[in-house]
Amino acid sequence: METNQPAAFFIGEIPVFGDLILAPMDGISDLPFRSLVRRLGSAMSYTEFINARDVLEEHPHLSRRLAFLEFERPIVFQVFDDDPARLLSAAQQLLEYRPDIIDVNLGCSAKTVTSRGAGAALLREPEKIARIISSLSASLPVPVSAKIRLGWDEGSQNYLQVARIIEENGGQLIAVHGRTKQQAYGGEANWDAIAKIKQAVGIPVIANGDVRSIQDVERIFARTGCDAAMIGRAAIGNPWIFSRRELKDIPIVQLTAELAGLLESMSTYYGEERGVLLFRKHLKRILTGLDVPGDAIKGLITLPSAAQVQARMMSLFADIPV
Repeated sequence: METNQPAAFFIGEIPVFGDLILAPMDGISDLPFRSLVRRLGSAMSYTEFINARDVLEEHPHLSRRLAFLEFERPIVFQVFDDDPARLLSAAQQLLEYRPDIIDVNLGCSAKTVTSRGAGAALLREPEKIARIISSLSASLPVPVSAKIRLGWDEGSQNYLQVARIIEENGGQLIAVHGRTKQQAYGGEANWDAIAKIKQAVGIPVIANGDVRSIQDVERIFARTGCDAAMIGRAAIGNPWIFSRRELKDIPIVQLTAELAGLLESMSTYYGEERGVLLFRKHLKRILTGLDVPGDAIKGLITLPSAAQVQARMMSLFADIPV
């Protein structure tokens, strides 16, 4: 989404107009939510991560997971696997869907991913990372990037080695979650480690981890010197963070309109039953952030139809002071 402002940074030759980005999150960064946060200021779009096997085996839901709107560009397809050849074959097939960037997931800590040697498990095999990034960079007509963690555990934090390998083998961007695989989402993100990566490489670096507020946004930029910040879980409860606004500062009229639009787009994208079900997790986080009583939240998020949710939501928000 170009603006009249200069690009914040470039991924290869692709300009990025902004410095806050929605993190790829399985079950969250789907088209309806991504398109909402893009309108609110997220500078580019990462898809939910894609299993290379699903691409090669033509999984029936693949096309829907890869669908995007043109205004979301630059669009990044994030793929995971443990096999360099399979990753390359999958990435080449993904080109049919016209991504701007192919990203390799080297950071997922879920056991279902790491148990097969993919995601953060690859951090224990730097030589394989080199083969993956080199192969993709040499074979694809679009930039290649990677999302990493600091290492497998506290005793094996090889993030500087991995970051240099990514750059030396043609990677054009690194996003860094400042935790190890062992930490998962516990403890504190190590922003100083992210700063060391930024100082060690010449390609853009995106900082990720513990960005929960506008104050955190400014702090992570000051601490790391990174080109952009990536926001994950906090965005579920406050998608307006990409506009650098806290939830409490959003006018109720705007909040109601944006949520009604998200409910409609999710119902269209998934079908009403599933769309309403998935919308509830966004609504619950936002209502909790607004200090809506638990009984009122429970009564709202158990309603089965989009029309019922919409009506109750409008009624509930009408009672919240403007």
